Amino acid sequence: MSAIGHYLEAAGLPTVSISLIRLHTEKMRPPRALWVPYELGRPLGVPNDPTFQVRVLKAALALLEHTDGPILLDHAEDAPARAAGDAGDGWVCPVSFPAPAGAETPAAALKREIASLKPWQALAEERRGRTTVGQSGLSIDAVADYVAAFAADEATRPPLEGVTEAEAFKRLTDDLQAFYQEAATAQPGHGGRHVDVLDWFWDQTQAGQLLLACRERARDSGDTRLKFIAERLLVPQLARARLDL
Repeated sequence: MSAIGHYLEAAGLPTVSISLIRLHTEKMRPPRALWVPYELGRPLGVPNDPTFQVRVLKAALALLEHTDGPILLDHAEDAPARAAGDAGDGWVCPVSFPAPAGAETPAAALKREIASLKPWQALAEERRGRTTVGQSGLSIDAVADYVAAFAADEATRPPLEGVTEAEAFKRLTDDLQAFYQEAATAQPGHGGRHVDVLDWFWDQTQAGQLLLACRERARDSGDTRLKFIAERLLVPQLARARLDL
């Protein structure tokens, strides 16, 4: 949409856009854009709240008063936790992860979580007829081995043939996140909001903690591509904001 904005402006049509990923908008530099701190797919905030959504639209349209672009402004208003008048119960993951008795390594904790979630991820895949897990071509247990080893600074070489370390890192960590997200949204009744799943994953799971450790390790790498993936792509922008990363 940012690129289209440039073409329309060149033809004499003023444009404004709403941005969900600020980094992309900074790079594309559209004539006028309003960045909103909302989850992907919901540029106007939560559904069924027209009063709030109108305020977002008015804030975006107000940028048309500017003729000195490109301009990128941050919308200061956070989205409500749920739609106005919605008193529904909050989302909870179908699986809890109580700490076992005795010591447990991070790798073992990750494997235990994955074993608990496998039936739920399989159910999600069956219901949808597809899955986004599998970019790496490895089993989820092999993915877990890599993530735990990388976080502990024990990974010696990329586990995928014919790809760079940075690309292997991205495919494997994407697989782990996709596995957890699909399992979480298979809960009977309702699958939960995107932001709820993000909070659960990054705050309450061993997988989230290990990926944060991987992020810190990769940020210190001399591989600029790996460093970029760790800093900008590994943790979603909304999760980075909530974690203050």
